[in-house]
Amino acid sequence: MPLIGRLFATFFGFLAACFVAGAVVAFALVFPEMQLETLEIDSSVLEVVIGIGFVLLSGFALLPALIAILLTEAFSIRHILAYAVFGGLAGLGCYLAFVPFDTVTMTFEGIVRRHLEVMVGAGILGGVVYWLIAGRGAGGWRSEPPRP
Repeated sequence: MPLIGRLFATFFGFLAACFVAGAVVAFALVFPEMQLETLEIDSSVLEVVIGIGFVLLSGFALLPALIAILLTEAFSIRHILAYAVFGGLAGLGCYLAFVPFDTVTMTFEGIVRRHLEVMVGAGILGGVVYWLIAGRGAGGWRSEPPRP
């Protein structure tokens, strides 16, 4: 029974982390378009950017997040720094998935530093949000081994 509750916590933690990371990416993309005097923004632009950001981040971050969740659950890792590092790596992976890779020179072509920083920062914040919801109890669903 504790395993089923853990699965729900993991699912909702992942959704919340993707929502927060998508909001960070959306704000970073929309902020240069905002009018600073009135702080107004076109609502249709905001809806499109948040929707696309959430869908893209949740889709591209699913495999790295699943690997991180499995590792932290298997080894009962509950430290916030581990989740921040895993989130940053997931953000890095999501960004590099969009950047063209030249197989002749074995380098990525066209990396924009600001976009890389935004994606890694969104991943770190997503990892911290996941830790707040589900990561603090990683591995807690297993019963303790009997003491000799």
